[in-house]
Amino acid sequence: MVPNADASLLGLNRQEVAELVEKAGEPGYRVQQIMNGVYRERVQSLDQLSTLPRQFREDLSQRGFAIGSPNIQEKFVSRDGTVRYLVTFADGESVETVWMPEGDGGEAGDGTEAGEPGELSGGHVSTTRSWDRATICVSSQVGCAVDCHFCLTALLGVKRNLSAGEIVGQVCAVLNDQKVSPPQDRINLVFMGMGEPFLNYENFIKAVRLLVEEVGIPESRMTVSTAGIVPRIRDFGLESVRPKLAISLNASNDDLRTRLMPLNRKWNLQQLLAAARDFPLRNRERITFEYVLLRDSNDAVRNAQEVVELLRGLRAKVNLIALNPGPGIDFATPAEERVLAFQNVLTKAGIPAFVRRPRGRDIYAACGQLKRTVAIGPAEMLPAETAPVKIMPAEEQS
Repeated sequence: MVPNADASLLGLNRQEVAELVEKAGEPGYRVQQIMNGVYRERVQSLDQLSTLPRQFREDLSQRGFAIGSPNIQEKFVSRDGTVRYLVTFADGESVETVWMPEGDGGEAGDGTEAGEPGELSGGHVSTTRSWDRATICVSSQVGCAVDCHFCLTALLGVKRNLSAGEIVGQVCAVLNDQKVSPPQDRINLVFMGMGEPFLNYENFIKAVRLLVEEVGIPESRMTVSTAGIVPRIRDFGLESVRPKLAISLNASNDDLRTRLMPLNRKWNLQQLLAAARDFPLRNRERITFEYVLLRDSNDAVRNAQEVVELLRGLRAKVNLIALNPGPGIDFATPAEERVLAFQNVLTKAGIPAFVRRPRGRDIYAACGQLKRTVAIGPAEMLPAETAPVKIMPAEEQS
């Protein structure tokens, strides 16, 4: 049902907008006008919905409706072109959303077009910008309830879930700021920001449908990461519209994973891998397993050998992420040779393994660093030893 007060148009689906239009006694074609204005043109206020009669706009306003766009409170730009946005909502809460021109290589080898180099949708490469595709990393909760001990976001705890409109609104805000529009511009989405999407499942799924059907970003260009909410992995496999699945593994056995990710006490590796094996994959699609490498904790060759046994027979790939450190995290980034040795064990066993390229470490925008850090200055720059790990050439990764 459509809410009657303090309501955002951003986040309403076509059926909900149709109810709103019908209740106002307006003709049915107003539905398409509203959907176009909110999701394709991404207007910021009712006044900008100029396709609607002024009286209808005034009526919507009097009934408590607004577009409901979030605000970009802060914007931090990395030396590598990554942008970290601090996005605020109507109640004053905030999350972080990250823009990565050319992405971080996380989609490589996942079996879909998002993981392959190529031209922009429409068959041309832009001559006005230096990238031919970009990735937006989206948050699903204010903070996070999953207490992964190597993640800065976990230190925040969880405040609340985001609504579908707040999830979609992050994407729209970044698209507007970067002056790009899908599907003409090639945009990938990763639901890997603040929060566990599968603990906000209904809002996350509604947002995905709106992003696909109304904003115009194909589901094949979206990936969602879960720490391992097993019942929701099974629900997710039944969805008719869904992104690709990534699972945060981060350990090679139950004892280690429980120490790093207490969630493992509820759904252990046996349950998690059973859900992964049952997951219905599309043609050419692979499940991505993410593995954050922590110096002298989970980065030994024997750990890699255990991962091989865990994933044997699965249509999967592994993304290796050398820890992106930060204050309050009691782990260190492994040496480059240990990262490459770990990768070598997996690839020799026939498991595609890729080293994720860290983006925006200098502005706390990299994987695991999102903690609404505002003061970024020379004294807070990360030390030299956290420089990006060299990525193996593509021919050595396949």
